[in-house]
Amino acid sequence: MIRFDDAAAFTRALATLPEPDASAIEAAAARQAQLTKPAGSLGRLEEIALFMAGWQRRERPRADCIRAAIFAGNHGVAARGVSAFPPAVTAQMVENFRSGGAAINALAAACGADLSVVPLDLDRPTADICEAPAMTEAECLHALNAGAAVVTPGTDLLFVGEMGIANTTPAAALCAQSFGGLASDWIGRGTGIDEAGLARKADAVARALALHGPHCTSAFETLRRLGGREIAAMAGAILAARHLSVPMLLDGFISCAAVAPLARDNPAITGHCLASHASAEAGHARLLHALELRPLLHLDMRLGEGSGAAVAAQVVRSALAAHGGMATFAEAAVAGAL
Repeated sequence: MIRFDDAAAFTRALATLPEPDASAIEAAAARQAQLTKPAGSLGRLEEIALFMAGWQRRERPRADCIRAAIFAGNHGVAARGVSAFPPAVTAQMVENFRSGGAAINALAAACGADLSVVPLDLDRPTADICEAPAMTEAECLHALNAGAAVVTPGTDLLFVGEMGIANTTPAAALCAQSFGGLASDWIGRGTGIDEAGLARKADAVARALALHGPHCTSAFETLRRLGGREIAAMAGAILAARHLSVPMLLDGFISCAAVAPLARDNPAITGHCLASHASAEAGHARLLHALELRPLLHLDMRLGEGSGAAVAAQVVRSALAAHGGMATFAEAAVAGAL
C-alpha cells in the first residue's frame, strides 16, 4: 500500500512518476494491426486498448477487477450560502450510498465495479477557506492517505468520486490557483444556485485566492489550503494509483480539480488517467483543456459521485472486449489486410 508520511513524501511521490510499459503497448499495437478490421476503424477504442495495455503491462488488458471509491467531506465555506443544499445532505447521501439507493450504486453495478464509500470526518467541516486554510497539515495527510488506501495492486481500472455540499467552491479555487484566471472563469451553478448564490460563490473564491494564493507554493499546500477532505482523498488515490500502475478514469469537475494542483507541479500526472466525460459544470471543459485530456463522453451530466466515470467504464470494457476477443486475419482465414 502507498502511504504519504509527510508533505515531503507526497511531493517526492509526485516528482517520481512511473511510466507505462512500452513493450506491452508495442505488443498490443501489433495485435491491433492483425485484427479483422480496417486499421483505425474502431477509433478511440483502439487508443483505449493500448493505453490500458501500457498501464496493466500486458498485451491483452482486462477489466475483470474494476474498483470505485466515493469520498465524502463537509466544507466550512458552505456557511456562506454557496450551495442550494445544507451540509446535512452530505451525511444523508452517504447513507443513501450505503443502502444502495444512489445513482452511483446503479451505475457501478452496471459496469461491474466494486464500490466503496469513505466518509471523512463529516461532523467536522473544513475551515472556511475565506478565513483560514481548509485543513491542517495532519488533516490533509489523513485525507490523502484515506484516498491512497483504496488503491490495491492488481486492480484493472479505478475511478473515484465525491460527495460534499459546497465542494464546487473549493474545486473552483483549486483550478484558478493552479491554472490562472478569475473566479468567474471557474465557478458554476453546482447543485443549482441562483444568481445571488453564484455571486456569493465568486466572492468566496476570490477571497480564498487572495488569502492563500501567495502561500500555495506546492501541490500539497494548495490542496491543504484551498481543498477539502474528499478532494484531497481523490488526489491521494490518483497519485497512489500511478505508483501501483493502476489506470484511472477521472469523473467530472471536482475529481479533475483534485488533479489540478498536482498537474501544475508535474503535468505528467495525468498520464495514467482517462477523462470519462465533459460535465455540464461551467469550468469543466476549461479544466480538461488545461489538463490536456480529451473526454470520452459528452452527456451533459453534472451529478458527481463518480457517475460519469461509471458510464465511461462501459466504453473501456467495450474497447478491451474488441481488442482481446476479435480474431486476427490468420485466425479467421481472411486474406490480406482490410
